[in-house]
Amino acid sequence: MAFPLSDIVDALSGQLHGDGATPIASIAPLESASAGQISFLSHPKYQSQLTASQAACVIVAPAFEEQARARGACIVTDQPYLYFARLTQWWKRQHAKPVRHRIHPSAVIDDGAFIDPQACIGPLCVIERGARIGANTLLKARVFVGEDCVVGERCILHAGVVIGADGFGFAPNDGQWEKIEQLGAVEIGNDVEIGANTCIDRGALGNTVLSDGVKLDNLVQIGHNVHIGPHSALAGCAGVAGSAHIGAHCTVGGGAIVLGHLTLADHVNISASTTVTRSILKPGHYTGMFPIDDNAAWEKNAVTLRHLHALRDRVKSLEKAMALATASATPLTPANS
Repeated sequence: MAFPLSDIVDALSGQLHGDGATPIASIAPLESASAGQISFLSHPKYQSQLTASQAACVIVAPAFEEQARARGACIVTDQPYLYFARLTQWWKRQHAKPVRHRIHPSAVIDDGAFIDPQACIGPLCVIERGARIGANTLLKARVFVGEDCVVGERCILHAGVVIGADGFGFAPNDGQWEKIEQLGAVEIGNDVEIGANTCIDRGALGNTVLSDGVKLDNLVQIGHNVHIGPHSALAGCAGVAGSAHIGAHCTVGGGAIVLGHLTLADHVNISASTTVTRSILKPGHYTGMFPIDDNAAWEKNAVTLRHLHALRDRVKSLEKAMALATASATPLTPANS
């Protein structure tokens, strides 16, 4: 189904340069877009692709308006990437199919659970006693929501998400492990999106909390009693150990780990594959990883790293000896020179 370019501008605004009757059949990346497709330029490093692009229309920032107009039709907007995001939402709404079942017949829902009438529950979901699902929230196939857990409004939980499995709590007992019953729940705010096969453990005593607007990628692990502040985002395979506190507007890169009981301040950005071993109380971008190398060189560097502390002590000793020698040296004067 194609739409005239003017329909997009009418819905999303922006300054159109070109023929509003141009049909747009789909959205495509800048480098591969062809006639009948719309694309966008959001970063200057892709500027070289703009002139060569065959897209019917390109969404650009004002800085690239002249170049875009020389190429063909364009929509000028202050935030092209945000415009692109809203375009995908609009496009999906235009192609949406009617919902056959608000609650799929195969879903298993305890009589003691509350499901808002505007929520949508997919195939093979399980919702236990005391759980609450808010308005306009979508649970896709095989989502599990445990006892007494709360999911707010306008949330999306992708296939295989587990909300409210037991947290990892065991007490040592004469060489064995004694289970600590997890008596808390999970509390999820509004406008949260959780990727496929992500697991969020219930709290041991208090609740595990995901605040409004949190975004979690696929295969993320959130331990018991973790608190994630509003509008923070964690990429795939990230892990947060129990009782860690992540502030608002933070990002955690793919495969990164935040150890338990640590605090990240608001606006902290953690690079992919970083292990956070201490609390970070100042906003900023933090990285902690050992650079990749061929294995032989990596092993040599790893051995050197093991001796780094001793090397530091040797350097300090040498610096001290040099300082003493300098202090005791007799300066040259005209009389003894």
